[in-house]
Amino acid sequence: MTIEVRNSIALVTGANRGIGKAVTVGLLEAGVVKVYTAVRNLSSVNDLINKYGDRVVPVEFDLTRKETSDAAATIATDVNLVVSNAGVVKLSTPLDADAVESMKYQMEGNVYPLINLAQAFGPILKANGGGAFVQMNSLASIKNFLPFTGYSASKAASYSVTQGLREAWADQGTQVISVIAGPIKTDMSDAAGMSEGAPPPSVVSDGILAALKSGDFFVYPDQVAQGVAKVYESYATNVLEIPR
Repeated sequence: MTIEVRNSIALVTGANRGIGKAVTVGLLEAGVVKVYTAVRNLSSVNDLINKYGDRVVPVEFDLTRKETSDAAATIATDVNLVVSNAGVVKLSTPLDADAVESMKYQMEGNVYPLINLAQAFGPILKANGGGAFVQMNSLASIKNFLPFTGYSASKAASYSVTQGLREAWADQGTQVISVIAGPIKTDMSDAAGMSEGAPPPSVVSDGILAALKSGDFFVYPDQVAQGVAKVYESYATNVLEIPR
């Protein structure tokens, strides 16, 4: 399953900065007709509007409020590509006093919004020919890193949900893509102390565009992730039954 990027219509969450902004720009430059930029503050994408005009349509989206996903789905009824990028991170180890609270925060920010978004837009993708759904996961989805225990656990859960969506949507022809990224140079990785030497977020955009063309489930956008992919591929193929 693949889609033609040129002339597609997309929705990208967290499109005002970092990876989400890079993906939005990459899609627009690749010929996407329109991108609904799903953000909390609509004015935060004014620079994109100034450059791309009415090809950028801001819609309200808040990770903590399911009603914003539902409302966005009543506006963006013409999309055939959804990029679930927005998320949260908080440092914690399993022995910290606030470990449970931290994990709850990250599950509510990284997992439940994915499910809400999928349920809101799955029927729209089906009605528009199947399309594609991209989830921003992480190497932390397949390995727990200290001091990111809660983040790793939430990303493992989001990766599991992404696999479930791949199977659930097979019959409706929706291509599902899981981005397994290492450290990428963003404000979030800067704050977490993980951005030194990291590549720019444009590598994620490039990887997504390539996967939309090839039909791949996995995107390993950076060198660190690509190194892991070499040893993970056998597991993914033989246990998860995901061809490479």
